[in-house]
Amino acid sequence: MSGNVRNKLTAGVERAPQRAMLRAIGLTDDDLERPIIGIANTWVEAQPCNYHLREVAQRVKEGVRDAGGTPLEFNTIAVNDAMAMGHEGMKASLISREVIADSIELGVVGYQFDALVTIGGCDKTQPASVMAMARTNLPSIYLYGGSIPPGEWNGKKVTIQDVFEAAGAVSRGTMTVQQLHELECVACPTFGACGGMFTANTMSSAIEALGLTVPNCAAPVAPSGLRMQLAYDTGRAVMKILHSNIRPRDIMTRDAFENAISVVAAMGGSTNAVLHLLAFAYEAGINLTLDDIERVGSRVPELADLKPVGKYVMADVAQVGGVPVVLKLLKEAQLLHADVPTVTGEALGDRLENVTFPTGQDVVHDLANPVRKTGGFAILRGSLAPDGAVLKTTGASRSVHKGPARVFDREEDAYSAIVAKKIVPGDVVIVRYEGPKGGPGMREMLAVTAAIVGQGLKESVALITDGRFSGASHGLMIGHTSPEAQVGGPLALVKEGDIINIEIEKRTITLEVPVEELDLRRRAWRAPAPKYKHGVFAKYAKLVTSASKGAVCTVDGAA
Repeated sequence: MSGNVRNKLTAGVERAPQRAMLRAIGLTDDDLERPIIGIANTWVEAQPCNYHLREVAQRVKEGVRDAGGTPLEFNTIAVNDAMAMGHEGMKASLISREVIADSIELGVVGYQFDALVTIGGCDKTQPASVMAMARTNLPSIYLYGGSIPPGEWNGKKVTIQDVFEAAGAVSRGTMTVQQLHELECVACPTFGACGGMFTANTMSSAIEALGLTVPNCAAPVAPSGLRMQLAYDTGRAVMKILHSNIRPRDIMTRDAFENAISVVAAMGGSTNAVLHLLAFAYEAGINLTLDDIERVGSRVPELADLKPVGKYVMADVAQVGGVPVVLKLLKEAQLLHADVPTVTGEALGDRLENVTFPTGQDVVHDLANPVRKTGGFAILRGSLAPDGAVLKTTGASRSVHKGPARVFDREEDAYSAIVAKKIVPGDVVIVRYEGPKGGPGMREMLAVTAAIVGQGLKESVALITDGRFSGASHGLMIGHTSPEAQVGGPLALVKEGDIINIEIEKRTITLEVPVEELDLRRRAWRAPAPKYKHGVFAKYAKLVTSASKGAVCTVDGAA
């Protein structure tokens, strides 16, 4: 027997039937005497972000075996945001976060694993993995599958963001269909998650900053020997975690969450991090709010010059030392809680002792010369969003916008209006009934935001939605507007032509309609019928909470 661990599934006379079942798949007496380690994989063949995770899992299992454990792999679904973008499939994306977390939780309970490794790649597989780790609180560690290297087109590095925006350029007439075809053929040259500081790399960076991975787990690209070495090291590390009895909730402290927020801000990360960090905190029993995210994120300078707004991708971050370089700079600026524990036993600051700032590069800027003086998010409130709305400040070049509302009750209608050139400078595009309950599933709007950019309207149009945005979105794009339209939030009361005033410095978003008129509209408003009456979409709409609470599911739909 390895250490003091005695597996609940295989130990004792009463577990002979379970041992017989496991012998059927080739396990031996020696295997059954070892701790049983669950490997929760999110491999699917239908997209590149998770396509390679079977091979990654094999290396994890080698590490587990070499360290004295018996690994047993199980799988979940994975809905890919880029694949789902712009059509009904995007409603499945955020819902999949809950389904993946649920399935990992069920696997852990059903098989009574001694410890757990979770492996993620695309956007929702990562937060779902951490949510499951926090729920089960089994000795656990997370492994990212890594990102895709950039493609090259006409002498410049390109990502999937460029393809989405190129589609808008074709509709504007500034790019040909043939050019678009050439770009789509080279933008994603191999497997791995989307390469910019979009949601996948945002969350991998946040999870590393939380202390739930081996060191330098976020940045190395998917097709690399280093990524496979990280997989092997993760397999070995989980055995140490098991025998040290380190649990996720030991690591997921308030200080650790502040570190994660700081790293997301410093790297110009996706607004989706707001949803996912709130969900992590809910699962870990930490009282984290939108105000906390604003307070911490607004004091942090943006240090990494990364797409969608900047020049570089995660592969470039890997070349200059990875996320530890950013962590070290935050530590030097006293913007990092360096004494927090990590899952592998050492303090986060101890991991950074030998990290030095790389000279002769501008991927990561030093503290004296940040990309921007502040990174992070602006949490806007006002008559249009009493419970808050989220803006990625690094993607917005304007601090004020005032204009007439152009109102759409679903994403497809907004997209059609944009490509038909019906949106003009000064407009405020409203896309509502796309929130967690209303969508249901809180669709990302990359097709819409990319169309705005492709039409040349990024600097003159604002967009407000109770849906959310891809990490690749940029511009004056305000999401997560709460309460959402489906539950009678003020967004449901907006009429075509109403004046909306956005003031980022004041953190306000105002519907300039008299209170008396809004009261009349509120009394006349009726909630639309649910879009789904059966199946997972209907269940989710019943159970999901507000985006201001992380859009988690609770038994009564109220966090």
